[in-house]
Amino acid sequence: MENGTVMRLIDHIESHLTDDRDGVLDTAALADLAGYSPFHFIRLFRAAVGLTPADYIRKRRISEIVSRIGREDRPLSDIAFAFGFNSKENFTRAFRREHRISPSDYRRSGSSLRLYPPFSPEERKIRPEASLGFRDELTVVAYPYREKTPPHAWNLYNAERRSLRLSGGTPVEDVGVMKRDPGTGELSYWIGIPEKFAKGDLTGTVRVTIPGGLYAFFRTPEAGRDDFVAAIRYTWEYIRDVWLPQNGYRRKEGCECEIYAEWSRTYRETICIPIEKEEKDG
Repeated sequence: MENGTVMRLIDHIESHLTDDRDGVLDTAALADLAGYSPFHFIRLFRAAVGLTPADYIRKRRISEIVSRIGREDRPLSDIAFAFGFNSKENFTRAFRREHRISPSDYRRSGSSLRLYPPFSPEERKIRPEASLGFRDELTVVAYPYREKTPPHAWNLYNAERRSLRLSGGTPVEDVGVMKRDPGTGELSYWIGIPEKFAKGDLTGTVRVTIPGGLYAFFRTPEAGRDDFVAAIRYTWEYIRDVWLPQNGYRRKEGCECEIYAEWSRTYRETICIPIEKEEKDG
């Protein structure tokens, strides 16, 4: 599907997110607008945007509602109804499926969510700040989130105010630690605080040690509450697709981590990747 057709569809969707009438945003109507059969339209749209039309519309509607929750002082049910959810309960179920926490948890914690801005084929211009350095071994007292994706794990961690629970009430930096099994590719993920600050309730935690050594450090681009998680995702893509191939290093087996102070509301984090020099043939 050509970019012009994709963007015409995106513009149409964006201008009708609050319109839930039949024949406006359903698959058959969008396919007709694009000039394809519904079967081919779904396949081509997903190839261009990365989501099916229905998934894109659902994520965009929820994202717009989340943005308005932060800006508008009116009942959640009113905002959700404007975007096609016929009851607060239906919206709560959709929100929980998307983010693994309830809208009330989100409103109470003020944490960041992975929102979906309108699709654009243009590449983000601001690159993360990158540096190299040696870091000492660090032990983190953390909760395991092996069955969750990192964004969902952080949603739960922040909504339950687990950082303050671990520290005994003192705001400290939080550390997300990930390790991928080289055989199965399975990701293990933990979130917690450095052991030296862990003076509160440690029930349900484990100790995870991040080895010392040479690391690449990446500071995510400046962001706001609504696009912070997107900035984190972009930084990971930049590390994988741009920085590592261009700088002669490769990921070293071990723990990678994300360091972020939720209480600061600065919406920037540091990603730490253990690295080693890429061996050259010959």
